[in-house]
Amino acid sequence: MKLGVLISGRGSNLQALIDACANPDFPAEIALVISNRPDAAGLERAIKARLNSQTIDHKAFKDRESFEDELTNALQNAGVELVCLAGFMRVLTPKFTERWAGKAINIHPSLLPSFPGLHTHERAIEAGCRFAGATVHFVSAEMDEGPIIIQATTPILANDDANSLADRVLQAEHEIYVRAVRWIAEGKILIKNGSVSIEGIEDEASYYLPTTKRSV
Repeated sequence: MKLGVLISGRGSNLQALIDACANPDFPAEIALVISNRPDAAGLERAIKARLNSQTIDHKAFKDRESFEDELTNALQNAGVELVCLAGFMRVLTPKFTERWAGKAINIHPSLLPSFPGLHTHERAIEAGCRFAGATVHFVSAEMDEGPIIIQATTPILANDDANSLADRVLQAEHEIYVRAVRWIAEGKILIKNGSVSIEGIEDEASYYLPTTKRSV
């Protein structure tokens, strides 16, 4: 399966996909990396991996629709079958999400439906949550509300701040994003009535990331 990876920043989840695709047994390959920011560090990861990459700067377009038309043209020209949002910091219009319905996924650093949007780790700590986590879901017109594919949890420790919690959740993100892409490429994912079922491996859609740190 040919992947199109959309990034805006450092591209750590892109790197997880690059590493996975380097395995001959992995059923997907990265056909194109697109950044909406010319200074995104993730572009260097793509160049180092000798991937087809380009910048489509949203600031160069008069509106969201024309920007997204250019995204779609680039993705289609590269033969992309699955769009992977990996820290892509743009709100997508219904036109784009409908065009790629069932063919676009996102990684979000919280246990959705809790804490959609930004500053998820600060909000989880402030709310007194005992666990945080990450979610891979299909992209829908409503931000961070698409059908959930897989989630990972990790404890929130008594001495955690947003940075320490983010570092731990990021480890889980890398693990579950690769799993989700594999399942989709292998044809194991079915969306029915707004929910995801995974052929033969439902129990693997919950991932627990323990920690060796002790709370105080």
